[in-house]
Amino acid sequence: MSPRPAVVFGGPSPEHDISILTGLQAARALTMSGRDVDAIYWTKTGQWFLVDPDSEATHFAQGVPPKAKALRFEAEPGGGFFNKKKRLDIGVVLNACHGGPGEDGTVQGLFDLAGLRYTGPDSSASALGMDKLAFGGLTAAAGLTTLPRLLVGGPAPPFDGPYIIKPRYGGSSIGISVVDDYDTAMALLNTSPHMGKGAVLEPFLAGSQDLNIAVRTYPSVQTSAIEAPLRESDQIYDYAQKYLEGDGGMDAAKRELPAKLPAEDEALIRRMATEIAGLARLRSVARIDFLAHDGVIYVNEVNTIPGSLAGYLWIDPPIARVELLGDMLDEVVGLPSTQYTTAGADGTALRSAGTIASKLG
Repeated sequence: MSPRPAVVFGGPSPEHDISILTGLQAARALTMSGRDVDAIYWTKTGQWFLVDPDSEATHFAQGVPPKAKALRFEAEPGGGFFNKKKRLDIGVVLNACHGGPGEDGTVQGLFDLAGLRYTGPDSSASALGMDKLAFGGLTAAAGLTTLPRLLVGGPAPPFDGPYIIKPRYGGSSIGISVVDDYDTAMALLNTSPHMGKGAVLEPFLAGSQDLNIAVRTYPSVQTSAIEAPLRESDQIYDYAQKYLEGDGGMDAAKRELPAKLPAEDEALIRRMATEIAGLARLRSVARIDFLAHDGVIYVNEVNTIPGSLAGYLWIDPPIARVELLGDMLDEVVGLPSTQYTTAGADGTALRSAGTIASKLG
């Protein structure tokens, strides 16, 4: 069994609430399996709190739950989370943060600086996974079938509308819209709170089918059953359909699982998902989303820290949630913490530099 884990969830992100659900599910599953677990809540305004791992989602509806203990984080060797002057004895972090700085490489960089091991991709791979333009460019360069994806703000696209516009950085369903023309896309770029860092545009494929698959990287690269989310109309599969139906969270969303697909389509999706795991340097468990339209399977995007950690997808092969979580922890415990090199920084350039004033011209 891996060392004592801490489940980190929340964070200043539009997906804050869904992250709480994912984190509490993970913490509860681990405690029910007999593990001692620290549950660390990251508030919308960036504070850290140690909370009861058996908390319910409603305890967070008004913010920090009662009896939570304030923590501070030190991003330096030997750092990590501290309760007053005492450092929490954390062997590994299970990162359950969705979107924003919890998924885009920011918190991963903090964990690296503190020497903490954590689940999910490292900081650079996390940044790639959150950047829809960069990820689309990567898959296209690798020869995988991908829809054209352009940055909004430049010349009008060379393909006809309607279009789907998405925040360049963000979750797979946050802030996305279907628009008929480029002028409307430009207006959304300038007004949407989710597009402050840019937006991407791609063709909207009416009648397309969403197909999602999870991939895990330990103990070997393995793919899950494929799901077909059930939309309420021919529009996009939005945040409300994905997260707010039933009891909330990805587990409660309507879906066909496993999806009824031709054998060749299923094999293609599995093959592309496995290739993407290597290309994008995925780690732990990720979800990769595809679109099927007129007999063509397109790579859509990757979710490096998916809702519910994609536990609901592992029905074939059947993997219990606690086993999935345990493997995620075991994978990173066996890895060295991030090491930085200072090779070449031997002071030579400083000794020969002369005065700073002489360099100002």
